[in-house]
Amino acid sequence: MTGLASTDAFAFERERLAAEIAAMARETGPETSRPRFADAVMAAMQKVPRHRFVPSGDEPFAYENRPLPIGEGQTISQPYIVALMTELLDPRAGQVVLEVGTGSGYQTAVLAEIVARVYTLEVVEPLARRASLLLGELGYANVAARTGDGYEGWPEHAPFDSVVVTAAAPDVPRPLVDQLKPGGRLVIPVGGAGDVQQLLVVDKLDDRATARRRTLPVRFVPLVRARGKIAP
Repeated sequence: MTGLASTDAFAFERERLAAEIAAMARETGPETSRPRFADAVMAAMQKVPRHRFVPSGDEPFAYENRPLPIGEGQTISQPYIVALMTELLDPRAGQVVLEVGTGSGYQTAVLAEIVARVYTLEVVEPLARRASLLLGELGYANVAARTGDGYEGWPEHAPFDSVVVTAAAPDVPRPLVDQLKPGGRLVIPVGGAGDVQQLLVVDKLDDRATARRRTLPVRFVPLVRARGKIAP
């Protein structure tokens, strides 16, 4: 979706990281049912400049396959997990996606490379402001970002083809399911901060029914409500 050049000082690092992600996808395929990620997902992972989304001084570590702190008690997720969550959404050109938990904006950018429009919410105002500025600098005109309580979603722009949540909730937030189109999909880590969290895929079958599927155990920061409350 952008004109970012793929040939830069970090291009080789992104290619190496993509190969590592592909190997991990094969290893975890029995649990995720995705032993090979879609070409569009892998192309986005090779294109998005992760070194721009990490704090100054951490650029040498940007293409290591691990999370990094980004301030405010938050992290930028492990690249493999970003790729997996994107893959599990089954994103397509023309779709509209809601992201809950902008963080650094890295997951946002990966999605924006594939889909038509990304709406993204971040409750921590300094992170929301920095991510919005950076995404604009990088040319992601198909992203709308604001500070807000992601647990409540963004009803003004619903329904969405899919929703991704980048922080762990104790259970699946009902407002996010309600804002999915029938046939839409939600990908979310569920569990307490000290518990083994599960990365869930929730398919909205119709206006009344959903189907849930576990994939992998994960570790995410908690989903924070406005005014510092943990969801719900």
